[in-house]
Amino acid sequence: MTYKPLVTVHLWSGLRSLVDGQQVVELRAATIGQMIDALVRDYPALKEPVEAGVSVSIDGRIYAQGLTQPVGEDNEIYLLQRIKGG
Repeated sequence: MTYKPLVTVHLWSGLRSLVDGQQVVELRAATIGQMIDALVRDYPALKEPVEAGVSVSIDGRIYAQGLTQPVGEDNEIYLLQRIKGG
């Protein structure tokens, strides 16, 4: 089995009510894709907002795609609502 670090993910305020008021959650993931899968698996109420579209900020850089981007224990990770528009 591949090692997956324990990462800390900060949630935007609108998601907190779906995870018992938590501002941050911890889960095991080595990439953004694994992190999103783990969020939905561990917190099923997040499925709808995640499927509506999210971005991920890792150490201040925003990723709207790139599910293979690595994440690690030392990264500052924020789950962000994807901003839509043109």
